[in-house]
Parts: sequence; structure tokens; C-alpha cells
Amino acid sequence: MENRTGVTQFLLLGLTDDPDLQLPLFVIFLLIYTITLVGNLGMILLIVLDAHLHTPMYIFLGNLSLVDLCYSSGVTPKVMAGLLAGDKAMPYNDCAAQMFFVTGFATVENYLLSSMAYDRYAAVCKPLHYATTMTTGVCVWMIVGCYACGFMNACIYTGDAFGLSFCKADVVHHFFCDIPAVMVLSCSDKHVNELILICVASFNIFFALIIILISYLMIFITILKMHSAAGHQKAISTCVSHFTAVFIFYGTVIFMYMQPSSSHAMDTDKTVSVFYTMVIPMLNPLVYSLRNKEVKSAFRKVFRAK
Repeated sequence: MENRTGVTQFLLLGLTDDPDLQLPLFVIFLLIYTITLVGNLGMILLIVLDAHLHTPMYIFLGNLSLVDLCYSSGVTPKVMAGLLAGDKAMPYNDCAAQMFFVTGFATVENYLLSSMAYDRYAAVCKPLHYATTMTTGVCVWMIVGCYACGFMNACIYTGDAFGLSFCKADVVHHFFCDIPAVMVLSCSDKHVNELILICVASFNIFFALIIILISYLMIFITILKMHSAAGHQKAISTCVSHFTAVFIFYGTVIFMYMQPSSSHAMDTDKTVSVFYTMVIPMLNPLVYSLRNKEVKSAFRKVFRAK
């Protein structure tokens, strides 16, 4: 990417300058990142090793774990380095690369969540046609489409932000190169760029949300027609867990990216960003997978084999 400015690097302020908080925060983020690595890598390996989990639902879950692992790894190690060693400098191109991969994988997750919702709709509402509707080929093409849309949008987001000119301001009031925090430093007219960002982000978020809401509306209608109380409770429990994760993910993304950068409170943004860059990737294996009986059974089989 062409650097049309005199800025060669950015300085990330991080979460806090208080030396008394830096070590405790480092320990907390190290624990979160360790759980994220173990949980997501473990889920990927479990799905690969157990042939019973080679179904569309678990293929989506495996890719969700991969995406969570990747975009958490794009942020958390740099944050921990800043807290422990005071390494806050980020070269211009490295900042652009971090923005590209974080926004790319976050957008992939956005579309994976909607694909998973459609998969559950097909399984619950049309169980007799599920095997022909969600074939391996269809599942693979849906996943490829999620990645293609994610990184195509990452090109738009990153080009939109770094297409601006940066004069002298190089202090990013954030712990990573987030789009609003970088754009606010530009000395260019940002109105068109902000409009592009809001329009593209709005389309991605609401398109995926509409698919999720319609899918779960149809699932709830199907559940109401069931006569089994146990079936009701199981389905509702699954949906509550899913909606909890969806609410956290989309709530933070909407708050971050669907308002002009001039209205952002950077301290609030940093707090909110901790959830979707660090906490959500840690929680997803628990929310989506570890409560699943098939996953627990597969884990017990692998553990006994070892």
C-alpha cells in the first residue's frame, strides 16, 4: 500500500498507562489467550480426528474456531507485548496488515454465524431434506463464500482507512489499529470515507442478521408445533446460547463501526473492543461446542485412546 504521508509508524497508547495495572492486565490477557488457543485448537483437532463430526454443523464450527484463533492472534500478542515490555510502536505497513486481517476474519465470522443459523434451520425445519440440502459440496461453497466476502470487505475497509493522508498525528488511542481510531488521525476530509465504511459495515451486519433472525424465527415456529416438552427445552436452550453469542458479537460491532468517528469515545471503544477481539474468541468454543453431547463424546473417545 502506498504511503502518501510522512507518517512511518503509529504509536499505540494501549489500554492503560498506569504501571500498577499493566502486570495484572498482562496476566489476565495471557490467561484469556491461553484458553483461546487451547479451546479453539482443541476443537479443530477434535473435529478433524473424529469421523462422526465430519458433518456440516461441525465443519462450520471448525472454521469458526479457526477464525476466532486467527483474529485473536492478530491482536492479543501485540497487546501483551505492550503491557509487559512497553512495545507500543507499530510500523505503517504493519498497522495496515493488522487492520486487514482483523477486519477480514471478523467479517468471515459474521457470515459464518449466518451460515450456521441457516444450517440449523435446515436441520430443525426440514430434517427429511437435510442430507440433500446441506451436502458437503454446499457446505464447502458456503464456507468459501464466507472467506471471500470477508477478505473482499477487508480490502475495502483497509483501503478506505489508509487511502487517507496522515500528516503529523501518529498516536492511536487504542490497543490495536482499529478503523475508527486510525481514521480519526487523518488530516484529509473523512466524510466520504466514513460514509463508505458505514454503508459497507451496515450491509454486512444487517444482511447476516436478517438471515439469522429469519432462520431462528422459522425454528421457533417449528418448535411451537412440536408436542415434546423435552424437545422444546433442548431447542430453546441451544437458541439461547446462540443468541447470547450473537448479541455480544453484533452489539459490539454495531457500536464500533456504525457511527461517525467524530462521535467515538476512545476509552469506551477500547473497553468494548476487548470483548470482540479477546473474550468472544475464548467463549465461542464453550458457547457453541463444549455443551454439545457429540463433542463431549468425541473428546472422551480421544482421551481414552490416548
